[in-house]
Amino acid sequence: MPTRATATVTPGNQLRQRLQQLLAFAGLLIIFVAFSAVAPKTFATYSNVMNILFSAVVIGCLAMGATLVIVSGGIDLSVGTGMALSAVMAATFIVTWSMPVWLGIILTLLFGALIGFINGLSVTVLGLPPFIATLAMMMIAGGLALVVSNVHPIYFDPAKHAGYMWMSTGNIIPGSGFPNAILVLVVATAVAYIVFNKTILGRYDVSIGSNQEATALSGVNVKKWLVVIYATAGVFTGLGGLMISARLGSAQPATGAGYELQAIAATVIGGTSLSGGKGSIIGTLIGALIISVINNGLQIVMLPQQWQNVVLGLVIVIVVFIDQLRSRQAKAR
Repeated sequence: MPTRATATVTPGNQLRQRLQQLLAFAGLLIIFVAFSAVAPKTFATYSNVMNILFSAVVIGCLAMGATLVIVSGGIDLSVGTGMALSAVMAATFIVTWSMPVWLGIILTLLFGALIGFINGLSVTVLGLPPFIATLAMMMIAGGLALVVSNVHPIYFDPAKHAGYMWMSTGNIIPGSGFPNAILVLVVATAVAYIVFNKTILGRYDVSIGSNQEATALSGVNVKKWLVVIYATAGVFTGLGGLMISARLGSAQPATGAGYELQAIAATVIGGTSLSGGKGSIIGTLIGALIISVINNGLQIVMLPQQWQNVVLGLVIVIVVFIDQLRSRQAKAR
């Protein structure tokens, strides 16, 4: 086991990580209370809270994968268009090729893993910087989504593919208004938490992000594990494609632009360092909820779309600045 990976998990580090999660959760509550005060009759209602949780599903799924990549010291700019391409492939499998829904779901998750696998090969075999490798994949996936769909949405048949859409918009508890998509996010979070905290992949992920050279010198095949990390992250991208297409009842090939930034922002808000070596799945979930609350609140107060983008951009700048400040303070110690 790499000594660096073990060294990163100390009581002090765990305490700081929990403190960051508490701060993120406190920030979530403050933002929620602020919007509730501004629009008490519309924001803090049960139906709107469900809307917030519902809209956090896609961002949350993408952010879970982004967390694994960022902890390793990389970045993934392809999660947005990769999600769109995965959605198109899901529709192609199920609608165009008339595959059973369950098979289409499995193949879509595998297709997402393939996207991540190619990203991993670009980084490890071709030696491309993660930014460039995933930027190229972002453009390739966006283009392929348009090519495969022939630049047109692919619609699911509400009668024939009701089970597919039920996966997102249905209710296990009838009349509760609690969509199944939220349960999917809970399960995805649990899986990501186990992978990151309880498996060798998670330990090597932290180790590689903390000190890649030391990890390699300790006998770990860094290239192999980086490919595995990117491929695992790709599964969450595929899941995001499934959830957004099931929610919309169609695969929209142009969907996905901007999701990569929201996913990365959610990851960093939750305490994952852009420098690598440190992250939190629970923190990422909180970050996704913060992004969703901000998006929902700005819409309810009827802030123009262009100003919503300005606010989200400022949030990203502030969060990244705080992350860099934390990194400099950690190095100073």
